[in-house]
Amino acid sequence: MEILQTFLFSDFLGTPAYFWLIFISVVIGLLVLDLGFLHKGQKEIEAKESFILYGGYMAIAFAFGAWVWYARGSQSGLEFFTGYLIEQSLAMDNIFVIATVFAFLGIPRLYQHRVLFWGILGVIVFRAILIGVGAALVMSFQWILFLFGAFLVFTGLKMFKTSNEKPSLEDNWMLKLIKKNFRVTDRLHGEKFTIRQIDPKTGKMALFITPLLVALIIVEFVDLIFAVDSVPAIFAVTQDPFIVYTSNIFAILGLRALYFALAAAMHRFKYLQYSLAVILVLVGIKIFLVPLGVKIDTAISLAVTIGVLAAGIGWSLWKTRNDRPEPLPAANPAE
Repeated sequence: MEILQTFLFSDFLGTPAYFWLIFISVVIGLLVLDLGFLHKGQKEIEAKESFILYGGYMAIAFAFGAWVWYARGSQSGLEFFTGYLIEQSLAMDNIFVIATVFAFLGIPRLYQHRVLFWGILGVIVFRAILIGVGAALVMSFQWILFLFGAFLVFTGLKMFKTSNEKPSLEDNWMLKLIKKNFRVTDRLHGEKFTIRQIDPKTGKMALFITPLLVALIIVEFVDLIFAVDSVPAIFAVTQDPFIVYTSNIFAILGLRALYFALAAAMHRFKYLQYSLAVILVLVGIKIFLVPLGVKIDTAISLAVTIGVLAAGIGWSLWKTRNDRPEPLPAANPAE
C-alpha cells in the first residue's frame, strides 16, 4: 500500500502521478465510448449528433478544468481554460483543411470518423512529444521563449496575408511522396486501410494502401503542422506541461467531434482567420514578455481571447448571412 501511495504522489514533470493517471483514464474512457458504443459499426454522423457529441466533450473538459481549479488552485484552473480556448480557436482552421483532404481523396462521410478516430491516437502521441521537447527547452533555455514569441507574431502576420487563400492538394508534396513510395489503390475498399491484391506492374500479390490510409497520413501531417503554432502559443499561458498537454488534448478531442457539423458550414467562418491571426500576434507578444519579467494576468488573457474570437465569429456570420456554401474540391481518388 505504501508503494502505491508513493507512486501516486510521486512527482512527474512537476505534477503528482495520480493527476496524469486520472487524465489518461478519462481520455481512454472517451475513446472507448466513442468507438465501442457511440460509433459501433458503419454509419454517417449527422450534424445534430456531432453537436451533441461536441457538447459532451466540452462538458467533460470543463468538469476536468473545474477539478484542476479545485485541486491545484484558481491560477492553474484559469491557465487550463485559457489554454483550452486558445487551442480550440487555432485548431478551428484545421477543420476546413481536413474537409479539403477528404473531398480531394473521395472519402465519404461514412468513413471519415474512422480516419479522425485513429488520427486522435496520433495526436495524443505527437503532442506529447512536442510538448515534452518544448517544456525541456523552456526549462533549460529560458531565452527560447523569445523565439516562440517571434515565431507566433510572424505566423500571425503571415496569416493576415493568406486568409483568403484556399488550401489545395493538387501539387501537395506529401501526396506525391506517398504515391511515389507506396502502392496506392485507385478506389476505396470499405473501411480498410490496406489491402492485398495483384500488382499490375509485377503480376504478383502485393500490399496496397487505400485512399483512406492516405487521408489518415495527410491529416496527421496537417495536425503536426498546426501543432507547431498552437503548442508554443499555450506556453505563453503556462510552462506547466500538465496544463499544456491536457488542455491541448481536450480541445482536439472536442473539435474532431464538431468536425461533421462545421465542415459543411465553413463558408460562414471565412473571416475567422483574421481573429486567429490577432490571437497569434497577441499571444506571441505575451510570450515574448515572459523572459523580461512582464506577466499579463491569465484572467485578462482569457477575456481578450474570448472577445477576439467572439468578434471574429460574429463578424463572419453577419457578413456571410446571404452567402451560399462554396463547393469543396472535387473528389479525385484515382489520381
